Amino acid sequence: MAVNLNPAAAEALAAVAGVDLWVAEAGIKKPGRKDLLVIRLDKGNTVAGVFTQNRFCAAPVQISKAHLEAGVQIRALVVNTGNANAGTGEAGRANALAVCRTLAEELDCAPEQVLPFSTGVILEPLPVDRITAALPGRRPANWLEAAEAIMTTDTAPKAGSRQLALQGQAVTITGIAKGAGMIHPNMATMLGFIATDAAVTRPVLNQLVREVADLSFNSITVDGDTSTNDSFMLISTGKSGAPLIDSPRHPDYAVLKAALVDLAIELAQAIVRDGEGATKFITVQVDGGRSVAECKDIAYAIARSPLVKTAFFASDPNLGRLLAAIGYAGVSDLDVDRLELYLDDVLVACNGGRNPAYREEDGQRVMQQPEIRVRVVLNRGAASATVWTCDFSYEYVRINADYRS
Repeated sequence: MAVNLNPAAAEALAAVAGVDLWVAEAGIKKPGRKDLLVIRLDKGNTVAGVFTQNRFCAAPVQISKAHLEAGVQIRALVVNTGNANAGTGEAGRANALAVCRTLAEELDCAPEQVLPFSTGVILEPLPVDRITAALPGRRPANWLEAAEAIMTTDTAPKAGSRQLALQGQAVTITGIAKGAGMIHPNMATMLGFIATDAAVTRPVLNQLVREVADLSFNSITVDGDTSTNDSFMLISTGKSGAPLIDSPRHPDYAVLKAALVDLAIELAQAIVRDGEGATKFITVQVDGGRSVAECKDIAYAIARSPLVKTAFFASDPNLGRLLAAIGYAGVSDLDVDRLELYLDDVLVACNGGRNPAYREEDGQRVMQQPEIRVRVVLNRGAASATVWTCDFSYEYVRINADYRS
């Protein structure tokens, strides 16, 4: 039921020098499906990440953060689906470390050089024996197979590539993501991995990953629930031959950032397009604010409202729900008499109420589209923010009612 989601073909996904991919079948939740991914990195790479702010963050999140903070060079990432290893306490951390140790022995590196990731059911013990038994049987994979291996309730793999030139040197960026439900930003709201053969120092990569996440994965919501396992990783292998980017003031920084953001937005929007039960893809744009923060607060008040989302599912222009969401977004000094509300090109409200020229059939026309833009103009400043969301359908309830079945 994904909304205008066209998965990339395998041949459209460029290999990234310095990155090897493997997949395996561990039988964690279902037999006969890829549910284990290994990303091996050559020496000389840099890795940065951002993680969920959920206080019940999963064991692999805790271990990955600790390994990154140790400052060692990362040599591999290992991802399992079917089990989140969250809400599992000390035993969960021990199991995540056991997976790291097993892979480290095979790759001849230290366990601290391996980052673990998990996604799936919360509050269930990780079947560590199945994972460690499956690791030696992994097989080489391409980026499309890697994207398939990290899917849970996703209906389609999410992957993309970009090619650019930095000072005459060809640079490749390829990334994958997973996510369809339990999507709301408090970091990145999914699992995402983007690799580039550009050369970037660790401090600069740490800044880049935060900036890219804020403009992409931190600008989506499906259901307002922030996962325990959210992780977004940015990998730089330095194999392109392009000059080292060692400062945000480096002439290549803005060019690389733009390409990374472009790909990350594509992946983030793919998550929303594939939102559980989604039938509509909705862009919420707030302009004319005093700060990006207040614009985002208003955008998210609209985007996560169950009443707004169900109205979109029904193609019902019950647009008072949009005004109500704007009003409770927490902008205490908002002058609603100056505000303008649009559905695509249709001016719905202005001067504190319904636009006298608004006709319900115009709102109905927009609401029936598979892709809709809600635009709010605050007329109180120059700041803007954009958030992407989807509707709530009967299918969303069915998927989540049956999730553990």
